[in-house]
Amino acid sequence: MTDAIPCPLDQLTLDDLRRRTSVKWRAYPDDVLPLFVAEMDVPQAPVVVDAVTRALEVGDTGYDVGTTYAAALAGFAQRRWGWTPDERTSRTMPDVMVAIVEVLRVLTAPGDAVVVTPPVYPPFYDYVRTEGRQVVEAPLDADGRLDPATLEAAFAEATGAAAYGSGPGSGRRAVLLLCNPHNPTGTVHTREELESALALARRYGVRVVADEIHAPFAFPDLVPGAEPFTPLLSVAGSEDAIAVHSASKAFNLAGLRAATAVGGPDAAADLRRIPEVAGHAVNHLAVLAHAAAYTHGDAWLDSLRAGIVRNRDLMTRHLADVAPAVRVHPGRGTYLAWLDVRDAVPAGADPHRHVLDTAKVALGDGSHFGAGGRGWLRLNLATSAEILTEAVVRLGRALA
Repeated sequence: MTDAIPCPLDQLTLDDLRRRTSVKWRAYPDDVLPLFVAEMDVPQAPVVVDAVTRALEVGDTGYDVGTTYAAALAGFAQRRWGWTPDERTSRTMPDVMVAIVEVLRVLTAPGDAVVVTPPVYPPFYDYVRTEGRQVVEAPLDADGRLDPATLEAAFAEATGAAAYGSGPGSGRRAVLLLCNPHNPTGTVHTREELESALALARRYGVRVVADEIHAPFAFPDLVPGAEPFTPLLSVAGSEDAIAVHSASKAFNLAGLRAATAVGGPDAAADLRRIPEVAGHAVNHLAVLAHAAAYTHGDAWLDSLRAGIVRNRDLMTRHLADVAPAVRVHPGRGTYLAWLDVRDAVPAGADPHRHVLDTAKVALGDGSHFGAGGRGWLRLNLATSAEILTEAVVRLGRALA
């Protein structure tokens, strides 16, 4: 980390932010503080501005080609996690969920099952069902961690092994769709947990696909005892697994989205089976922006990450003072906080609506995250200390 880069979270005022026209700043009236969607309240990293400006100046706005994205990710991943993804087994895609859908189309057929681990990112449900696949839930345990027994039961259901008594490995095709680190709980899956999940999946013939978009937001360098991010493809047993990465969360590039799907050696053929036309919607300007962020954005990202840790501590301490009935899940990853408000809202009240109407703060509605989400709210920490403090003060009025 370097002191030369001011914290990006503290550079914009609320008035500055309200000039934006993205969903975060247009979904609710101006008297509401929006902390619901995963957009960050930061100016863009200068290296990204420079890359996009240069491309526009020379007219480099044509069709994307090659492995620019995968090469930039490879350098970033080696520096950050000591893992170098193989550019040869990568596919550049328009965004993370498009990549996941294309992978699911290759690995499964309509009617097959996809196992998810709720509470989890709501589009995992929406996109899977839109593709005609069944969703089988394997909820995280009470500590927000992967539970082997729950996973095994879900794999048996997903493959039909449970229904037909056929035993592991002889049923229908199925996929385990992981979120690593986990959204919304902030759980950073350990190497041992991932290895266990992969071994179980192999027994049941289940393929594993991981959304690793929040990978830069694990904090072992900043928080004592915090788990490091473990890339799925660096774990024993991941030879046929697939991981999807994107710089869009770490560098606030949802409006210039792109992604890359990377496979283990035994998954290379599966990625080649994704139709060539699936990449036609890749935005070349977005690839240049993401590649610049991955290649030159380390100092900016480190300053941002320090601000997220500061904000998590600020929110946790202050919320304990003003709304002690709220329990903050002790997740160590992402820039999201997962709040249990079941004992803090009036009986029968809808938590999201109660907070929105009473506190004028918009948070993510936990009921949208699947099993275990009802009565919880997701709060985006990627804002200024001033805005976050005001939001917590307001929450205290509604949840005290």
